[in-house]
Amino acid sequence: MIRPKSERLFNRAKKILVGGVNSPVRSFKSVGGHPLFIRKAKGPYCWDADGKRYIDLVQSWGALILGHGHPQVLAAARQAMNKGASYGACHENEILLAETLRRAFPKTIERVRLMSSGTEAAMTALRIARGATGRDFIVKFSGGYHGHHDSLLVAAGSGALTLGQPSSLGVPAAWAKTTIVVPYNDLTAVEETFKKTGDKIAAVIVEPAAANMGLVLPKAGFLEGLRSLTRRYGSLLIADEVITGFRLKWGGLADAMEADLVCLGKIIGGGFPIAAVGGAARFMDILAPLGGVYHAGTLSGNPVAVAGGLAALNVLKRVNPYPKLEARSKKFAVSLTHTATRLGLPFQVIQRGSLWTVFFTETPIYDNASAQKTDTKLFARFFQEQSMP
Repeated sequence: MIRPKSERLFNRAKKILVGGVNSPVRSFKSVGGHPLFIRKAKGPYCWDADGKRYIDLVQSWGALILGHGHPQVLAAARQAMNKGASYGACHENEILLAETLRRAFPKTIERVRLMSSGTEAAMTALRIARGATGRDFIVKFSGGYHGHHDSLLVAAGSGALTLGQPSSLGVPAAWAKTTIVVPYNDLTAVEETFKKTGDKIAAVIVEPAAANMGLVLPKAGFLEGLRSLTRRYGSLLIADEVITGFRLKWGGLADAMEADLVCLGKIIGGGFPIAAVGGAARFMDILAPLGGVYHAGTLSGNPVAVAGGLAALNVLKRVNPYPKLEARSKKFAVSLTHTATRLGLPFQVIQRGSLWTVFFTETPIYDNASAQKTDTKLFARFFQEQSMP
């Protein structure tokens, strides 16, 4: 596809921005071509620098579940902006947003700490777990991505996976050694890990529906098994719902899996940068200023982001779009599958709610290794809207 203005902007960007982008997942390196430069967006659409309109199925990686420029979200953000873009101090809406999160996760959340990104939320949750247990080791799952901080950039998913870099330079070996990586959905491997080092494991961090290696759904009993093991060995169970929080239902999946801590982001900001960690008071109160686990941030609880997030959550609560999103996504997945079958392509769609991933393979998808069997060349052609064989 010819996009001369986007191409010119990318060439210009490469002279000043590292790789021409500010996040590697935008680079198109794994699918070819050059990235889109977006000029504007509204509702379900976005327009690139060349004026081409797209149906935006990404919606800022799920943060904009209500679409671009929802009038109530914009109105709330504008009203907040008129009162000041940043205080670096307390304000009432922080309380309202935290109370909203607590009502959405009544079994998991007693206390909340707001912050600025999903990476920060996961980092803080791990710090709480280590502080609460006095242990150093963390268990994560291959292909799972929980932000770009040191101890979790081991067998990472998201951009680190598609770029063929499952780990990162610059991560101290000592940090990597405190992270144990096991296959997603392999409860036996988790159990063996705990038998060997259970007294050193502070926490297991998991996406309740893994969405960074492509969508991989948990097998029956997997999350329940994690809860049983962590309780048996005195470790915390952390639900990373930066993607799934408020995406599949009002609230999320942490309550059902009886998580100790939940990480939230994306949707809770309504398109503005915000995140949160929530959990039981006995764990959360370990954070400063009450406890010895330190976390701070000038923009934590930013008034504009909080106002936008509150408005978005209020709309979601009132409108309840989840049944419609489920029905439309399922219809879309069935349509894609029928087309692929007609063309004789190895193909499947994994779908839950508005989350879905196209895999060009007939191998059942249940972990990172099986997800990697997809034909990436076919996917790149599909992505670039080139004709299929």
